[in-house]
Amino acid sequence: MNIEWCTFLGKKGKRGVITLKPLGVARNSVKKPTLSGWDDLITDIVIKKKYERGLDGMEDYSHVIVLYWLDQEKECHLKHHPQGKADVPYIGIFACRCPQRPNPISISTVPLVARKGNILKVKGLDILDGTPILDVKPYWPVYDKVENATIPLWVNKLVF
Repeated sequence: MNIEWCTFLGKKGKRGVITLKPLGVARNSVKKPTLSGWDDLITDIVIKKKYERGLDGMEDYSHVIVLYWLDQEKECHLKHHPQGKADVPYIGIFACRCPQRPNPISISTVPLVARKGNILKVKGLDILDGTPILDVKPYWPVYDKVENATIPLWVNKLVF
């Protein structure tokens, strides 16, 4: 059995402070936040070359999960109306997928179009050009699929 070792990008300090360093960066044509128009967008997830071999085998999956740091977010909310819509409930930030979070970490499951070297080409990822990538994982139904999931009806009033 073989193992190829690497170094951690993040760490937890003595006082409990967690530091993260990006694994890579997103590259696409979107420079400013928008609520819709993501469906057909192709994004290159460019992983640092020294971690390229960690992508071996990803091309066998139809979907990947991308974790990223919303580095351009300017506000932190504890409660709000999602997307600023007055016709949806005033809720806690953890009860929605909005980006104005205490730790602006986002997660999306998207189709994998192709892999070429250290680049994963994905479709429909709602991410701005230059966004730091924290991690990528393959979609595994055994962990990620939820049967009979429910959501509040107001979510259907949001723009996607």
